[in-house]
Amino acid sequence: MTRKFDLVVIGTGSAASAVASRCRSAGWQVAVIDSRPFGGTCALRGCDPKKVLVGAAEAVDWVRRMKGKGIRAEELRIDWQELMRFKRSFTEPVPKNREEGFAEAGIAAFHGRARFVGLSSIQVDDDVLEARYVVIAAGQKPADLKIPGTEHLTTSEQFLELDELPKRILFIGGGYIAFEFAHVATRAGAQVTIVHRGPRPLPLFDPDLVDEIVTSSRELGVDVQIGSEVIGVEKRSGQLVVQASASGQKRTFEADMVVHAAGRVPEIDDMNLDTAGVEWGKKGVRVNEFLQSVSNPAVYAAGDAAASGGPPLTPVASYFPSQK
Repeated sequence: MTRKFDLVVIGTGSAASAVASRCRSAGWQVAVIDSRPFGGTCALRGCDPKKVLVGAAEAVDWVRRMKGKGIRAEELRIDWQELMRFKRSFTEPVPKNREEGFAEAGIAAFHGRARFVGLSSIQVDDDVLEARYVVIAAGQKPADLKIPGTEHLTTSEQFLELDELPKRILFIGGGYIAFEFAHVATRAGAQVTIVHRGPRPLPLFDPDLVDEIVTSSRELGVDVQIGSEVIGVEKRSGQLVVQASASGQKRTFEADMVVHAAGRVPEIDDMNLDTAGVEWGKKGVRVNEFLQSVSNPAVYAAGDAAASGGPPLTPVASYFPSQK
């Protein structure tokens, strides 16, 4: 079936929802498409659930700092299963609420993978959506590490759904996801290692602050390994063995879980963007100052899907500039 819209938005996260709602309020006929549960990364798989876990870790940290100052912290611990149940009380209602919100606003919702079949035509299963404009706001996915054994890796999204916390966890990559999760897991009783291939973790942050974070992480008990590049992961005798290279020397780490925290890329590679004449690369769709495709004026990109060079933050994603 072919249906016509003024705007088709790919994704239902912060950027996508902001664009769809504004255009629908202006009287446009709008459709949204998502192959995952509606809500996007921040509400379901990123910021919001992470804040619940980080909040618990911060509470434990503050109480322990007060030990010997009038607070008894001997029995203090994180009950991981109870914490995850609390986290799900925030995330589980989101897809249904988001879809009902779209319906109330008169926005048509489609579930499935979106692929271009024309300059501004999108196919979703058996439906073809023809639009005046298309906005790509599909978020990101874990980058392909191109090493043997990636099938054994746990993604950050899967980490946020763990019913039980493994005793030994290794994070590949030294970005903010690795350090935040490492602090949470350590305060929940896990033995944590971070393996980062570069000379300094958190490369986009202030070096002096990074040094402080690395020092405090090690004092907490996190084993931070710098200048070690993971070259393979394999499963042996019920555990995971991580092979790494450091200054030409091979190193081996053992863990019960290995988490991929080595970067994410826009989830756009299977959209048939070349069919629509949309220029794109590993950082996303190439856009101008109005987030409009530089090669197809009917297509825009927002949030993590746009190679705009801005910081990957939800408030930035939901800001969609109007064309002059």
